[in-house]
This record gives sequence, structure tokens and C-alpha cells, in this order.
Amino acid sequence: MRPLKKLIRPYAAGALAVALLPLTAFSSVAGSPAVTKAPYLDSHLPIAKRVDDLMRRMTLDDKIGQMTQAERGAVTGDPGQITSLRLGSVLSGGGSVPTPNTPQAWIDMVNTFQSYALSTPLQIPMIYGIDAVHGHGNVYGATVFPHNVGLGATRDPALVEAAYRATASEVRATGIPWDFAPCVCVSRDERWGRAYESFSEDPQLVVKMETAIDGLRKGGVLATAKHYAGDGDTTYGTGSGDYTIDQGITITNRADFARIDLAPYVAAVRSHDLQSVMPSFSSVDWTEDGVGNPTKMHANQELISGVLKKKLGFKGFVISDWEGIHQIPDPSGAPAPSALQVRTGVNAGTDMFMEPNTSPQFEQVLKAEVTAGRVSAARIDDAVRRILTTKFKIGLFEHPYATDDHVSDVGSAAHRAVARQAVAESQVLLKNAGNVLPLRRDASIYVAGRNADNIGNQAGGWTIDWQGRSGASIPGTTILQGIQQVAPHVTYSADGTAPANGASVAVVVVGETPYAEGFGDVGGPICSWCTPAQNEPKSMTLQPSDQAVVSRVCAAVPKCVVLLVSGRPQVITSQLSAIDALVASWLPGSEGAGVADVLFGKRPFTGRLPVSWPASVSQVPINVGDRDYHPLYPFGWGLRTGGHSYQVATDAAGLLRASSALTGGTASSRASVLDSLRDAAQARVVAGHGGPQWQAELAAADQAQTAGDFPRAFTLLASVITA
Repeated sequence: MRPLKKLIRPYAAGALAVALLPLTAFSSVAGSPAVTKAPYLDSHLPIAKRVDDLMRRMTLDDKIGQMTQAERGAVTGDPGQITSLRLGSVLSGGGSVPTPNTPQAWIDMVNTFQSYALSTPLQIPMIYGIDAVHGHGNVYGATVFPHNVGLGATRDPALVEAAYRATASEVRATGIPWDFAPCVCVSRDERWGRAYESFSEDPQLVVKMETAIDGLRKGGVLATAKHYAGDGDTTYGTGSGDYTIDQGITITNRADFARIDLAPYVAAVRSHDLQSVMPSFSSVDWTEDGVGNPTKMHANQELISGVLKKKLGFKGFVISDWEGIHQIPDPSGAPAPSALQVRTGVNAGTDMFMEPNTSPQFEQVLKAEVTAGRVSAARIDDAVRRILTTKFKIGLFEHPYATDDHVSDVGSAAHRAVARQAVAESQVLLKNAGNVLPLRRDASIYVAGRNADNIGNQAGGWTIDWQGRSGASIPGTTILQGIQQVAPHVTYSADGTAPANGASVAVVVVGETPYAEGFGDVGGPICSWCTPAQNEPKSMTLQPSDQAVVSRVCAAVPKCVVLLVSGRPQVITSQLSAIDALVASWLPGSEGAGVADVLFGKRPFTGRLPVSWPASVSQVPINVGDRDYHPLYPFGWGLRTGGHSYQVATDAAGLLRASSALTGGTASSRASVLDSLRDAAQARVVAGHGGPQWQAELAAADQAQTAGDFPRAFTLLASVITA
């Protein structure tokens, strides 16, 4: 069948659907007129009855096709494979884009693929998926938000929901109804190359930020919680291949695994109407039965079928990660996906399989396994029922085609405004000696550092390319440009060798170049195909050239502000004494003006560390709650600027009044009291007081506040204040 021409119908307002002409309008084209009268195409019937009717009509080939997902690159040259293989889904991997990379080209591509899916006798629409993990990063011109570590620093669930809702709007505008996000991983070791995809090292803060799921759903896109489970809790040195920690082994006991790694999924399933989950590449090794017998998550029937589906009651479908079952050990050495890998993955509970370039082989092997009785018909039916139920729920049968009515949403001013706010709220002020921040707009400012005017570096991984792309990779505003929009007297020198010309303050912007999974691991492999700037060893410390710029500029200018643009903390203890103000800027994305907003006081600094900031490389990994907890800056640390509604007196009477204020009022007013108490506690620490356990007490206070235990938070903060 020829690909259908562009067909247009508006989006259904507020619906979780990609809308265009209804499916029945294409019945004569598809060659099955009788199917238009089938009950499963009657949108007035209950979804369960529609699924039952459709499944009675499906052959084994139809069902296996629904369980199969291919990469766009594998079918672009021969889209007829979508029809012949009965594919249930197509995806774009990181950096896999149409030419040209425009919203309209995405729509045309997705609609073409859909036309081939609807050419099958039963006209079951395919669902297109993509990794839009911090905005629709594959699409040139899209709004790129701060990565999750920065969003975790905001402590603002409503803002996180707004950011993901804007992302959903841009994803949907390009014809895509499914996002492989958010990552609800709990990152426990910053040497992991995906640490920035985690909202926090604290599971309860991750849970609090799961409003991301709501934002995607409200924006009309199917969310996927990933990577189930323990991907951020693997042990350094156990990584897959030459990765040092990514796709490694979580060595733990069941109680700690439930408390740290499973907790976000419990909340996602029970509180956020989650419909899709992706297993992790990693393995789990229970200490209860002795270390040394890990099980790949893609093979873990106990955790996928037993815990996720049965115990937690997850009713959606499980989608494998990229060739996830190919990592299941097979002593036979048969080409992947082998019979053992396929049956193990299916029987473990995965429902749809991301087989980017091996979809035909997967389908052939799975059919043989079913025929041989090694995979039951009941397991196949359960998987297909879950997939079809979700497709019906999101309205894909009624509205399979995408419209171009909303292409203007991509990179819109409204979305960039949300991103700019998120950038501002994500900035964490770690040090502010002499209140050097906020800066005066009329100050003579010397800006230096390789990350000051590099939008690719400030966007990070999963932007245009899988591993990101250093340089002018996307439209937007760099940090330097944001500063120049505010201050008229700016001198810029990337390496800090230009004369300071009497500048009164320097802003040095240094940090990391982009990376993603595997290649972002500290001590991991070098990305040889990335830009030259990215071909540097990944480290918990600044690169030597960055250290040189900090030393050079901070020695030459009276006041020195250092911004760290990075996906993880950078150990900078040895240079801290030369730095007047230190800011964790994370990976802000396309809206660098949000950094300038807090530098110049348009918005106050309010961000707090979502992870612990180590004092030395030898401390890593270090996490809130550790028995020996003495980081440079603890979890929850963050100095504030600007006026605030509540000011606490730190004498006995003032603390008593603060305690009383926590017993009444709104949640917002109680939070304001605790914020003021935290300000006072941090001021004591900066002044050289706070007691020997101030790091642990401040971190535990932040945890208590997140959990809603305000009395405990008060007690801990008061302990630091009075020490």
C-alpha cells in the first residue's frame, strides 16, 4: 500500500491521544471493509470488551507482532516490514532522526509508518516511542529542560510537572504519543554516567518528583518509569563490558532494595496511574543467599511478574530496554536474540521487546518457542492484552494519525519560559563569601571558562545525539549570552588569558562535556565518535584545563564566582579557598538566561542539593544516611538570597515561636519556617559552628521535611543552630 498523504484533524482537547482522522475512515484503503463493524472499533464499548473482541480475531503472528518494537532506521528503507511483521511499535533511539530534523518531518515519518501498520487486516495502530528525557531533545529547535538532577534541586513538584507537561506538548506535536521517561532511578554513586537522569540519591525525593509522570499524561503522552529497578544502585567495578558501573550489579538485601530502589515504583504505580515500565540493563544479587549469583533484571521473573505485576498491581505493559534480552547469559553462544533469551525474557514478564534491528529474528524465535510449548499461549495473551488495553486507553485506535496543527508548540516562548524558571530554581548556591551574589548589573564582569558559551555542554547528554554534542548543537541562550543580556560591561575569555581590564568580579563557568550511559562512567570508555571536546576521561574532578582557568582568573580578579556546569558533583575542595561564590548549575539546557536570573537577583537562589557533594574523591560513593557522613556539602544544602516571608530568631524564644508555627498553618507556611531555620543553621556552619554532626543533621532534616515530618526536621535544624 502507498503511504497515506498528510491528513489533518485537530487534537482532542485534554485527551491522551494523538488525533487525526478516525481509524474507520481508512477501512476501504486497508482492504478490510468488514472490520469497520467489529466491536473492537466501537469506542462506546468498554475497553475490556474491545480487547476481548480484537484478541479473538488475532492470529499468533498478530500477537507476536504487537510484542515487537523496531527502530525507525531499520524500517525506513522498507516500511512494508511494519505490515509484514505486524509491528506493534516503532521507536527512535538517541540521535535517530528524520531528514530534515524538523517537526513536520517527524509528523510525516510517523504518519507514514502508521499507514503501514493500518494496512494489516485488523488495522491495529502502532505506537511510536522516543527518549524525551529533558525536553524533546532529539528534535532540533525543541525546548531543552534541565536534566532531572537539576529538577530535583528545585524541590518543586509543581514545576517538575509543568516541565514534563511542556515536554509532552512538544513530543505530541511531532506525532509521538509515548515517552521513555521519566527515569525514577535513585542514583547512589555519582561515578555512574547516568547519575544526572536521577532526581536524587534519596528515594523519597524521587517519589516527590514523580509529578513528572502526571505532566506527561496531562500533556497527552504515555509515560514510562525506568529503569526497573536498581539501575542507580549498582556497584562500581561491576559494569557491563568496559563500562565501570553502568549496567552493573546491584548487590543488596531485599529490605534495602525495597526501601531504596523499589520505592519510586510503588508510588508510580499506586499514585500516578503509570501505564508503562522499562526494566534495567542491570542485575541484582541478593546478599541473603550469598554474593556471586546475580540475575539480569530482564530475566527476573520474581521482580517483574511477582513484585511489579502481582504485588504492586501494575496493569500496564513492560517494555524492554534496547536489546535488553540480548544481555541474558546464554551458554550456547547462539546469535542474539537466542531461544533461551527470548523465552526467558517473555516468561519473566516483559510484554513488548525493543529489538531495534532484529525484529524479524525475534518474532521467528518467539513463534517457535510458543509452538514448542516453552512459552505459553496464556503468557502471550497477557502481554498482548496489556499492550492493546493501553493503546485503547490513550485513544490510539480512534486517532492513529498525527496532525501538524501544533508544530508551533515545539520550542515555543511559553515552554522556554517554564524551562528558564526551572533553570533558575535548580541553581544551588554552595558558597557565598561576603555576599558577592547577587551581582550588580553595572559591575565590570570578566567571564571565563569553556562552559560559559557552549550550549551543547550546558545541555548535556540525550540532546540531538545519544551522548549529546558539544558546541552550538541547539538553538537557545548560553550562560554568557544570558549575562550579556543583563550586564553591559562584560569581557569574555574562554581560557581566562585575556586581560581583566580592571574587572571587579569574575564569573568562571567550567565543568563537564556531554555524555550519557556507559561512556559517562568515571573511568569508562572514551566516546570516539563524539565531538573532540567530549573525548576526555570522565572524572569526579575538574579537567586540568578547567582547574587552570579557575586558578588563573580567581587570582587576577578581586571577586570570583565559579559555576559548575556538570551532571554530577565535581570535587573542588582544593580550590575552594580561592573562590568567593560557588554554584552548582547542573545541566541547565537551552535556557541559560535562567542562570543569569539568579546571578543578578531577578530571582533568588532557592535550590538545594539533591545529592551529597563529596569533599574528596575517596569519599565516593557517599549518600545521605551513611554512618560516616562528612561531605563537603550535605544533601539538602543550599544558601538562599533575596528577601523571604519568614525570618526566624535563633535565641530560645525565637526557636520556641518557630516550633509553635510548625503546628498550624498551611503546608507552605510550615515549609517557610523550616527554610528560615535552615538558613540560620547554614549560617552557623559558615561561621564555623554547627557541631561535629552538622552534615548528617542538615541532611536528615531535609529528608524529614520531604517526608512531611516537620517536628523532626525542626529538632535537627535546632540542634545545628544551638551547637
